[in-house]
Amino acid sequence: MHRKYVLTAVTGAVALALTGCGGASAGTPESDSDLIPVTLQLQWVAQAQFAGYYAAVDQGYYEDEGLDVTIQEAGTDTVPIDVLASGDADYAISWVPKVLGSIEQGTQVTNVAQVFERSGTMQIAFKDSGIVEPADLAGKKVGSWGYGNEWELFAGMQEAGVDTSSDIELVQQAFDMNGFLAGDIDAAQAMTYNEYAQVLETENPETGKLYQPEDLNVIDWNDHGTAMLQDAVWADSARLAEDPAYEETTVAFLKASLKGWVYVRDHPEEAATIVTAAGSTLGASHQLWQANEVNKLIWPSTSGIGLMNADQWEQTVAIAMGTKNETGATVITSEPPESAYTTEYVEQATAELVEAGVDVMGAQYEPLEVKLEAGGS
Repeated sequence: MHRKYVLTAVTGAVALALTGCGGASAGTPESDSDLIPVTLQLQWVAQAQFAGYYAAVDQGYYEDEGLDVTIQEAGTDTVPIDVLASGDADYAISWVPKVLGSIEQGTQVTNVAQVFERSGTMQIAFKDSGIVEPADLAGKKVGSWGYGNEWELFAGMQEAGVDTSSDIELVQQAFDMNGFLAGDIDAAQAMTYNEYAQVLETENPETGKLYQPEDLNVIDWNDHGTAMLQDAVWADSARLAEDPAYEETTVAFLKASLKGWVYVRDHPEEAATIVTAAGSTLGASHQLWQANEVNKLIWPSTSGIGLMNADQWEQTVAIAMGTKNETGATVITSEPPESAYTTEYVEQATAELVEAGVDVMGAQYEPLEVKLEAGGS
């Protein structure tokens, strides 16, 4: 078992001390002392949503590329892109629409790998609600987390002709499914890999057994043309422009990270165990469910894992500019700069993986059938 490097909170000076300075180039090290320190800022706490990065640490992929990677979890108040922009991390994981707003406000960061090709956000309702399509949300109590998580929902309703200022009762949803299960929300936001599973881990009081998928209706934004790009790897734009060593490290970091995601695809059970060992508090069945569902957001890949599909970027930008939330705001008011994303580094990383015989497409990928246990245990 290789060593794990996990930091569970952003602590300013300590995090800065662990951050790579970009003063050396990546490559196969002669000893541990030759490894380049690199800090990755997650979007949330340790869980299988980030399994590829934990697998890359555990399997020694980062070490193979000459890197000593520290994974920083996020707290409730952590904004990953701010941590990156402040110099307290070398790379960060965050959703594209959330970062587009930061870029418009002047934050200089670049999407260097679009890891999740599909959105994991959906709206769920019980079968007897009559909610099947986005148009059916009119006249209903609709849950929304807000905080930048609402855009696909609002875009989907507006695309379906629902007046989001008067046709719905918007309910501020907590980051759990309690309001939905209590009947306070008719249609609740859920991630395929987390909150949806929380419902399926709960006992149905009418049957005494766990809820089943057939008890629910699901609105998947991938099916309605309003999906937006989510988990991506972000780098410091200025460093990419000015520091050749940081560019080289970026290729090495992406190569190892994407190889980690290939490991998760091919060994989901082992990957779930790795994340648990790294400190995740999720139960075993929930962790495996999450690894399996996250795999579905990546595989099979259209262009190769991490490669940006221009049409998906354009759809995300169009929604970010054209959709208004309950306050009347949009994510951005104008097109983002060309520096908002690049495929230069991920193309080099995937080319090296292909040359080494690694399957970056996953055309034959088949998900598992995961049985959830009560409470996700």
